[in-house]
Amino acid sequence: MTKKVNISTDPGADAQSVSQAVAIKLKAHRKEQKFSLDELSRRAGISKGMLVEMEKGLANPSIAILCKVAAALGISVADIVNVASPPAVHLIEQKDIPTLWNGPKGGTARLLAGTSGPDMIEMWRWEMQPGEIFKALSHPNGTHELFHVEQGELRIAVGETELVVPAGSSAVARTDVPHLYANDGESKLVFTMTVVELHQ
Repeated sequence: MTKKVNISTDPGADAQSVSQAVAIKLKAHRKEQKFSLDELSRRAGISKGMLVEMEKGLANPSIAILCKVAAALGISVADIVNVASPPAVHLIEQKDIPTLWNGPKGGTARLLAGTSGPDMIEMWRWEMQPGEIFKALSHPNGTHELFHVEQGELRIAVGETELVVPAGSSAVARTDVPHLYANDGESKLVFTMTVVELHQ
């Protein structure tokens, strides 16, 4: 039976719930694939100490670290934080949708739903306050992200290319290079994002 992540409106409780879910799922997937902590550390490019903290539920890993660990295990971030759906139709209740990023001014990124990896699709909802920025490392080769801006104006920088997406418009970006999302405007930015990662 899968343990669900219980999300509350308290950001501290939310982070703790995600950390506990990560601890349970990470250890289970690592043991299932017979990876030692040293081996997973090498494959993911993160410290063994961080993995130990994650498996104890004491770490609050960033989206970048979750992406690295998921890629090393051949699964999706959704698999680790318990919003991946089984093959049949599956409801993810509002309280079970985790917040995986909290901006310095109150912005959030919530992983609404996702399929199991390694070929995976994730659906996110971002809210960014004026002046907030999120920098991301390269995703695996061939990863694409689809954006739709509901409110405000989104600046996307992918490698050397920048694009401004106004409210009501959409964009597609290949994000297997370093990239960022930013709210340079004076009002709140709200956008949905779909991440597609297909291994050839």
